Amino acid sequence: MSTYVFSDVHGHRATLERVLDRLSPAQDDRFFCLGDMIDRGPDPVGVLRTCRGLPNATVLMGNHEDLMISCLSAPEDMLAAMNWGMNGGAATSEGLAEMDADEANELVDWIRGLPRWAQTVVGERRYLLVHAGVRLSAPVPEAWDDTAVAAYLDAQDGEDLSWIREDFWGAPAGLSGEDGSGPVVVAGHTPTPYLERMASGLDRPAVGEDGLARMVRVGDDRWDVDCCAAGGAGLGQVLVLRLDDGEEFYEPVREGE
Repeated sequence: MSTYVFSDVHGHRATLERVLDRLSPAQDDRFFCLGDMIDRGPDPVGVLRTCRGLPNATVLMGNHEDLMISCLSAPEDMLAAMNWGMNGGAATSEGLAEMDADEANELVDWIRGLPRWAQTVVGERRYLLVHAGVRLSAPVPEAWDDTAVAAYLDAQDGEDLSWIREDFWGAPAGLSGEDGSGPVVVAGHTPTPYLERMASGLDRPAVGEDGLARMVRVGDDRWDVDCCAAGGAGLGQVLVLRLDDGEEFYEPVREGE
């Protein structure tokens, strides 16, 4: 059994499906999608269907799903509609409108119920999985067992879990502690090239020699897996990260998809 993480596909269904085909996951493999399935790219509804249909998958609420639900929950709220539209919501809105009404409502209800965090243990490492990050100033438990992690993440502001950026990546230290016993936080939301002016201690440049964005680690315990798929061809990739051994599976976004 292997455990995989990906995030911020942003409507690039064909790209996601290519990398999943390459993986050929086994029946008992697990997937964590950290949100932002929708907006910007050409087939957000296709991405939603793919993620929902993945076996053994846990899917989280991203800030773009948050924007969508805020808009659809209050159609009279022009500010919510404008916020979603300004953040690339047109393709998602049009895709939903083209669906059968019952299927569209079922899909939206599924999104509405998505959690904002998950946790897993792979080997001897514990991972906190969120869309954007955590508020690192929050009190931390003395021991990171399942119950303590749940209490720590439940105490976080849901808006931070989906939207935080500089206060997480730019903080001087993460959660691992001096003895390295704390968890690794895996997040997306912030395209990795942004971290080169936002954070210190990056393990490598965020853009490789091929000109494509790739994941980076900030210190030992903050991993950013948003590889700029929203930016499209020439920069963006979809990454699926295998937690068991750290192997990175990339698929570049192609022109027109």
